[in-house]
Amino acid sequence: MAAVIDAVIFVLTPFHFLFLFIGVAGGIIVGALPGLTGSVGIILLLPFLFYVPPAVALIMLSGMFCGAIYGGSISAILISTPGTPSAAATVLDGYPLAQKGQAGKAIGVATIASTIGGIISVLCLIFIAPQLARFAVRFGPVEYFALMVFGLTVIASVSGASLIKGLLSGFFGLLIATIGMDPVMGYPRFHFGVTNLLLGFPMVSVLIGLFAVSQIFVELEGVGKPQKVFNQSMGRVLPTWKEFKGLLTVIVPSSLLGTFIGIIPGTGGAIASFMAYNEARRFSRHPEEFGTGSLAGIAAPEAANNGTTGGAMVPLLSLGIPGDVVTAVMLGALMVIGVRPGPLLFRQSPQIMNSLFVGLMFAQFLILGLGLLSVRIFPKVLKVPVRILFPIILALCFLGAFSLSNSIYDMLIAFLFGLVGYAMRKLGFGTAPVILGVILGPIAEQELGRALIMSHGNWGTLFQSPIAIFFYIISLFSVSYSLKSGLRKAKPRTTG
Repeated sequence: MAAVIDAVIFVLTPFHFLFLFIGVAGGIIVGALPGLTGSVGIILLLPFLFYVPPAVALIMLSGMFCGAIYGGSISAILISTPGTPSAAATVLDGYPLAQKGQAGKAIGVATIASTIGGIISVLCLIFIAPQLARFAVRFGPVEYFALMVFGLTVIASVSGASLIKGLLSGFFGLLIATIGMDPVMGYPRFHFGVTNLLLGFPMVSVLIGLFAVSQIFVELEGVGKPQKVFNQSMGRVLPTWKEFKGLLTVIVPSSLLGTFIGIIPGTGGAIASFMAYNEARRFSRHPEEFGTGSLAGIAAPEAANNGTTGGAMVPLLSLGIPGDVVTAVMLGALMVIGVRPGPLLFRQSPQIMNSLFVGLMFAQFLILGLGLLSVRIFPKVLKVPVRILFPIILALCFLGAFSLSNSIYDMLIAFLFGLVGYAMRKLGFGTAPVILGVILGPIAEQELGRALIMSHGNWGTLFQSPIAIFFYIISLFSVSYSLKSGLRKAKPRTTG
């Protein structure tokens, strides 16, 4: 109990709470702007996190994550354009309700559902993650290597439309990770005489380039094209008490569904929101209202996609395995600030974990307050011209890369990987698999080296642990499932 009180005091310290507030508010803005995602928001925060304690940086990143997932619903409701992929299902009923002059109520329901979904997911995180971490403490090099193999199979799940392109992107990430010093023997590899490459590519610059800079390059293609002007009437914001009680029967199950989906690596908020929407319509007494502005059609996907925030952090914090694209970027961000997710994190830094749990809970109430108080402001934010907004963000990206070590080299790497990421996006290759390869590849290589050194070069030791065999089996299931899904999408439809 004393540890919880200390964590509450830590988070509520004005300086620390300010960073949580900035994270949540910034996440809402980033999520609400079409084209920007939580990944971009987290990357924009990275250069500023070196100047705060790891616990403060962690709650700020988590606030950005939660705020961005919620923020995607704002543009989905107001302009029928989901700010994040997880808000795609919210468009189905959010925008029709806004067209009826009830945009305020639509945002109000989305805000309340998002808050409840987030609270439920945080409670599940608090109870599940430490138990999973206690079990994972027994892991040795063999088990960690098998776990990293399973983590790399997530590449197949975040590959996008083409499984082959996703696997090639992941392989490209693994190749990038081999540049620099061998983590086991200490030999320099693929540095081509460039001294800076002896340490490999700076991870923050790679993250900034692949995700933020490349996305801005894509968005800048639309500069000069005529923009649509949207005028929405806000009207009443809060649902009636009767409507709220009726929505609880949708929000609570959708939140639990979203949390469960979020725990499964490679899923994410988009899958959870559509599943929750489908189940809400199936069990509704008035399914015909869905698609015409149903409040339940807004509450279900919003509760589910915010439920995935806590769920996705269960494997991230306890095992070091990202649950979706945003947590993959967050994994890189945590390692950059000196926090390595995994079972030892709960044992070695319990104060950081307690502060994170408390910060996540306060983040949900910040979403509720900011969402309801800023309803009248949201339409104005969405009207900022992209020709002004995106160049400013691009400048911040390069400034952030430079500030890491006051080096032009870091800026050049960010620009280089921005071009690489832009080319990959235009050719249909995903950038998330690259990041997974860059982050998980060196860990897998290091643990493999340790396992072989301890067994005097006996490769059979990799298959002597029941836990390792379990991870190999579920890795095979993960890959086979992704292959089947990819083949099913690629199979041409036949007409009878």
